[in-house]
Amino acid sequence: MDKTKNKPVEKEMSFLDHLEELRWHLIRSTLAVVILATIAFLAKGFIFDVLIFGPKHADFPTYKLLCDLAQFVGFKDSFCFEELPFKIQSRTMGGQFSAHIWTSITAGFIVAFPYVLYEMWKFISPGLKMKERNSARGFIFIASVLFFTGVLFGYYVVTPLSINFLGTYQVSGEVHNDFDLSSYISLVRASVVASGLIFELPILIYILTKLGVVTPEILRKYRKFSLVIVLILSAIITPPDIASQVIVTVPILFLYEISIFISKAVIKKQEKLLKKQTK
Repeated sequence: MDKTKNKPVEKEMSFLDHLEELRWHLIRSTLAVVILATIAFLAKGFIFDVLIFGPKHADFPTYKLLCDLAQFVGFKDSFCFEELPFKIQSRTMGGQFSAHIWTSITAGFIVAFPYVLYEMWKFISPGLKMKERNSARGFIFIASVLFFTGVLFGYYVVTPLSINFLGTYQVSGEVHNDFDLSSYISLVRASVVASGLIFELPILIYILTKLGVVTPEILRKYRKFSLVIVLILSAIITPPDIASQVIVTVPILFLYEISIFISKAVIKKQEKLLKKQTK
């Protein structure tokens, strides 16, 4: 008796079936973002007064830490201040409401990021082999940890450095800084989200190595070029002062070195599997 007759045959999905499946994953992801964005919208006081405008105040933890460090080094005036010399204003009728909506959506996306990854993984994983699924265990957890670490880095390091530099910069004493609400929030949002995505570098290198696009040798060979790219990235997401760029560059370079180690580990694992198959 042929045992294969009793085994269930998996039905192959057509292109339209795949699109339908993707549509539902996107719908669930969007729904999660919308629900969390609604909660953020209702928590207006906490989102704006505590989180968004927190880096504007002198009692923000980063400023206290940098002030103590500056005093220890001997640069007392660098980060020690009682108030930043600028005000935030809204110059359009719908400016505050629009800022409220988009900030809530951004907060919803950040908090829902692990679930969005989970939905994307559910869509991709059926097309992977069992070994590939097992090797990718912990992907959602690690990617989420890296993302949230980047978000915290962007909020507690990049954002206050940017606000401190740009908020106190003057071309002339005749010009007073009064920033538009949308400009201020854009800086905070870009610093936080960009840092979160940049910290996904090890995950990106892992995927590219699995696909055979990247190897540890290539990463080492182009380390100098990568340094230039890192400096450019740090210049984009930070104010144009050397201290801020160095503070941001160091963890990104650290992530790059970790990515080389990850790529090397992936290659070794692939070589071991190949040896077992050839025996």
